[in-house]
Amino acid sequence: MTRSFEQLVAEAEDVPVDGWDFSWLDGRASEQRPSWGYQRTMSERLARATAALDLQTGGGEVLAEAPKLPPLTVATEAWPPNVAKATALLHPLGVAVVADSDEPPLPFADASFDLVTSRHPVTVWWREIARVLQPGGTYLSQHVGPASVFELVEYFLGPQPEETRRQRHPEDARREAVDAGLDVVDLRFETLRTAFFDVGAVVYFLRKVIWMVPGFTVDRYRDRLRELHEQITRDGPFVARTTRFLIEARKPA
Repeated sequence: MTRSFEQLVAEAEDVPVDGWDFSWLDGRASEQRPSWGYQRTMSERLARATAALDLQTGGGEVLAEAPKLPPLTVATEAWPPNVAKATALLHPLGVAVVADSDEPPLPFADASFDLVTSRHPVTVWWREIARVLQPGGTYLSQHVGPASVFELVEYFLGPQPEETRRQRHPEDARREAVDAGLDVVDLRFETLRTAFFDVGAVVYFLRKVIWMVPGFTVDRYRDRLRELHEQITRDGPFVARTTRFLIEARKPA
């Protein structure tokens, strides 16, 4: 039975959005994954590390999937609901979760970790990452790239200026890492396909990824959401391009 606009929106408004688990979107949206397999690559590095830091861990879901963790593993998170969720998930695995405001300095001594990881960090404080890495240590991360899902952003906000579209460019990340004293040993970029199959998936996504359409609420964008519902019903999924890049940077020994 086809659900109405009001039913889809109400359901998406009620579901909790804490953590970084997007399983609620199963069957309602699809996202092509990068070819490098961040989860697998991160897990391989964690298995060889002795002291690791996962920055902006969200609800800890990505870190918790690693089969083997280093003897010392620490995760940071800024948003209180995520801190609570990550603590409940990661403490039984021996991971210390630190509530951190995501502003410099990181609450760790110099040269504390031989591996620092982060999946989709909102901000990257390169000099702090370099400071807490041991000589020879590695930063491994998958970042959101420039103009990611901007078809959806511009549907609600209109055309964005070029300087906004270029933010999060991988070459900027390379330059900032080098400026912080790190050697970039791997940098890979891909453009991928994301599809939203109903308007409820869009509402959930924008409630969860709050920086995509700042200040998003259903009431504020109800008319535009209704038009989107009619478009998807008539034409099929709303398709957007997702950009991702993998960056690996090493602190000189």
